[in-house]
Amino acid sequence: MIECRDITKVYENGGVATPVLKGVSFSIQDGELVAIMGPSGSGKSTLMHILGALDAPTAGQYLLDGQDVSKLSDDELAEIRKKRIGFVFQAFNLLPRATVLRNVSLPLVYANVPEEEREKRARAALEAAGLPAERFDHLSNQLSGGQMQRVAIARALVNDPSLILADEPTGNLDTKTGEIVLQTFQDLNEKFRRTIVLITHERYVAEHADRIIELRDGEIVSDRKNPNRIKAHHTYENHRSLAGDVFGHPGK
Repeated sequence: MIECRDITKVYENGGVATPVLKGVSFSIQDGELVAIMGPSGSGKSTLMHILGALDAPTAGQYLLDGQDVSKLSDDELAEIRKKRIGFVFQAFNLLPRATVLRNVSLPLVYANVPEEEREKRARAALEAAGLPAERFDHLSNQLSGGQMQRVAIARALVNDPSLILADEPTGNLDTKTGEIVLQTFQDLNEKFRRTIVLITHERYVAEHADRIIELRDGEIVSDRKNPNRIKAHHTYENHRSLAGDVFGHPGK
């Protein structure tokens, strides 16, 4: 699904060039759960922006499903983000005075999906993310941090993207709540075959992935399978029939 070929990113400010990524190459297969880990300044956030079509490399190629994203126009990049990539951010980025269903269905409004279909898909995404149905009509500012992150995950899922990028998804959560969110990602990967990339500076979070790519000073220093990954504890029942009907596409 993802292929990065010798990706370089250099920022220039006042004639001073600062290299952030230095010839990064790797691939991610369809259906993988991968963590990209590194300390502050390692280049992982810049790499996430490139993977999310939010920024372009200075040199090298980024292919998503065989398409060279690094050569697309701004409008074409916007279409990629809208239809093929789901984002989950540390800060949730929800509308505080909108209901949970409204927050999740908003990307479908921009995609001109009919209202009835929007609600169906939003409910299915929330079920897949494990949020209890009695919370669907609450305002997002009435939820706990873990519940808000599940809403953010549902919003990322609602367009049925081929790739979900999660940037420090447990950074604003306590340990127990963070474990629940990591369980959600593992379930989405295992049950719905979502391709998920976790961006994190925490080794404990990275150890929940099947594969760990470690960055340091803009270079990959380790890329390893994780056969002894941490299995997050099951804390809820989800994935009812509606979620399975909408998002349960094996091998997608």
